[in-house]
Amino acid sequence: MQNLPFVSIIVPCYNEEKTIQHLLNGIFSQTYPREKMEVVISDGLSTDGTIQAIEAFQQNHQGLQIRVVMNQARTIPSGLNQAITESRGEIIIRLDAHSMPIPEYVQRCVFALQSNKGTNVGGVWEIRSGSATWIAESISLAAAHPLGVGDAMYRLNASAGAVDTVPFGSFYKSLIEKIGGFDETLLANEDYEFNTRVRESGGIVYLDPEIRSVYFSRSTLKQLAIQYFRYGFWKLKMLKRYPHTLRWRQALPPVFVLSLLAWVVLSLWLPIAFYLLVVQLFLYFFILGFAGLRLAFVKKKGYFILGIPLAIATMHIAWGAGFLWSGISSLFNKNG
Repeated sequence: MQNLPFVSIIVPCYNEEKTIQHLLNGIFSQTYPREKMEVVISDGLSTDGTIQAIEAFQQNHQGLQIRVVMNQARTIPSGLNQAITESRGEIIIRLDAHSMPIPEYVQRCVFALQSNKGTNVGGVWEIRSGSATWIAESISLAAAHPLGVGDAMYRLNASAGAVDTVPFGSFYKSLIEKIGGFDETLLANEDYEFNTRVRESGGIVYLDPEIRSVYFSRSTLKQLAIQYFRYGFWKLKMLKRYPHTLRWRQALPPVFVLSLLAWVVLSLWLPIAFYLLVVQLFLYFFILGFAGLRLAFVKKKGYFILGIPLAIATMHIAWGAGFLWSGISSLFNKNG
């Protein structure tokens, strides 16, 4: 046991009182020795009961080292970097306040790193609904559906091997000295940008499907739209630096939204454009409706017929709109 490396689990969070307990319970239940672990939570000045929930957990679980640091910048990349700076571990494992790792999570991350499988090692998500409503359940299924996420392997339970990115990475702290920390100019897509630098420095981003965690998805379409708008907006910012990293799944939503806007504008002068718009939307929702119908049949829950198309459409349109707005706003911003 004395030869096992000390592990720092870093967690950025903000107003996560509803989910932080799941995360901490998951960490406390790890098979890896607790005396070889610490949890560094970087809190973005939460205004709900997050801090109180952490303190209550600490009082009832004395065997786990938990430290909370205040993230004054209140962004995820700054929170991650702050937690890394404050960490004492040889190995860094990044988790999210919306997640819950399986008991063997840390052990398998450490084994994969010690086996030199990758420079940054991560696993797959089991996505669960953030609340017990029909739309929340629909969102959780949409977030793991190929029509919603394309070829994002960590959401599709893929086989082990090198990939372009993993959601929650684990790496030796010395990697930060080599390639730098998370980019604090990006308010989203910081993981993908970090993994791009890992790969371009000669490292390997490795997906191990035995490393699993539960991820609690957003509960409402409004929350989902805000989340995916941010993803799309900051993805374009990242692509300006690394245009070769563009994947087909990332190009389709902005093309789709742009085509809808084009048909709407053209219909003011060309009546046929309106009919083409109707045809495009019909085909689009026919495909999504079929996906919803299939899941409704498999899961024996009729509301998926409506919920799945609504959730996937929200993801596509919000992501595409965010991407396009990022491009438009950058035209008027010299730093954009």
